[in-house]
Amino acid sequence: MEDEDGHFGERVAASYDESARDMFEPSVLEPAVDVLADLAGSGRALELGIGTGRIAPPLTQRGIQVHGIELSRAMVARLRAKPGGDAIGVTTGDFATTRVDGTFSLAYLVFNTIMNLTTQAAQVACFRNVAAHLEPNGCFVIEVVVPELRRLPPGQHVVPFDVSPTKWAFDVYDVATQAMSSNYVEVVDGRGEYTSIPFRYVWPAELDLMAQLAGLRLRDRWAGWGREPFTSESRQHVSIWEKHMG
Repeated sequence: MEDEDGHFGERVAASYDESARDMFEPSVLEPAVDVLADLAGSGRALELGIGTGRIAPPLTQRGIQVHGIELSRAMVARLRAKPGGDAIGVTTGDFATTRVDGTFSLAYLVFNTIMNLTTQAAQVACFRNVAAHLEPNGCFVIEVVVPELRRLPPGQHVVPFDVSPTKWAFDVYDVATQAMSSNYVEVVDGRGEYTSIPFRYVWPAELDLMAQLAGLRLRDRWAGWGREPFTSESRQHVSIWEKHMG
């Protein structure tokens, strides 16, 4: 790791919004905020991995009180600099285990961030942590890709996803452990820069079992925020689990 901010220190935070600019497009952002606002209702929302504040500020503008958990102080500094960002409460820590005061009608973990927890045990702990924060009938939402192992040719473990004269990006998979990493090589001012971020990919059925262990049950699963049906060809999913009564 680079520093106390983990893999999302100052160098990554400084260019994060630009690197993810497509995710800030209204056509991408507004459907997600619509769903989350509906689920939160009149209650509070807990964002795990709040980052630079892509979701929380527009959700706050809908009248939802949002609290975030985030390990990277560098990412939170970007959130604080955005309009309304300084009014959003953030607790520093690992979202798999960090507790905050009060209860919430909604917790959410978007843009593949569940995979930042690089062990199955940490992912299970995250579900249990969320369940401890949720009110009865509260919901936990995860947006995450379906592992793209079908793109791996036999005997290969690398999938490129961005290739240009000055940038190369590729995922490396270990199908025995579900470990993977996203790797970026970029030429800036004639100098090469390399960044590698580790993940653990996770299957929909595996997430359902984690939810069950935490006392949550699947309520909906869609292929996207537009509530499209989830099928065997879907490349991502938005899943909603609900906390059992009693």
